[in-house]
Amino acid sequence: MSGEGFRIRVGRAADLTDVLEMERSIPEAPHWREAEYAAVIAADRSANGAVRRCLMVADTGSDLLGFAVGKVVCVAPNGVGELESVAVDPDARRRGVGRALCEAVVDWAKRLGAGMIELEVRATSDAAITLYEGLGFVFSGRRKGYYRTPIEDALLMKLELSRSNSDE
Repeated sequence: MSGEGFRIRVGRAADLTDVLEMERSIPEAPHWREAEYAAVIAADRSANGAVRRCLMVADTGSDLLGFAVGKVVCVAPNGVGELESVAVDPDARRRGVGRALCEAVVDWAKRLGAGMIELEVRATSDAAITLYEGLGFVFSGRRKGYYRTPIEDALLMKLELSRSNSDE
């Protein structure tokens, strides 16, 4: 999968340093330990069918532009996916990188049999909310005080995946 001037691919261990550097430079990104990202990469390649995770990266071939983390629980038909994290370098925003990363995670989850994708987003993240709505996500709830630094509510959103569009 690719966009104008970038490609989307499955992340690998060699990407961890760049992913961590980018994540640390974006205040609103979830801040995970390196071991958590390494576990995501290992979970994508494991044979364990209960929980699968993926790290998708957007790059130019030499520079990381962004990344997304997805999870699918109970990968049998009607599994539930989660878009756990999306981060795009501020200089690469508004170029379709975030949308392409989200679409890559949704496509991956569909292939694993997810019937729905869920996510949480900061209530004040207007650009992210607009992106998710454009992808078909709808509001499904709110978590008061979910985020720290600063304390902020999370909006819950979900995307129903029909069997008819899972083969697109």
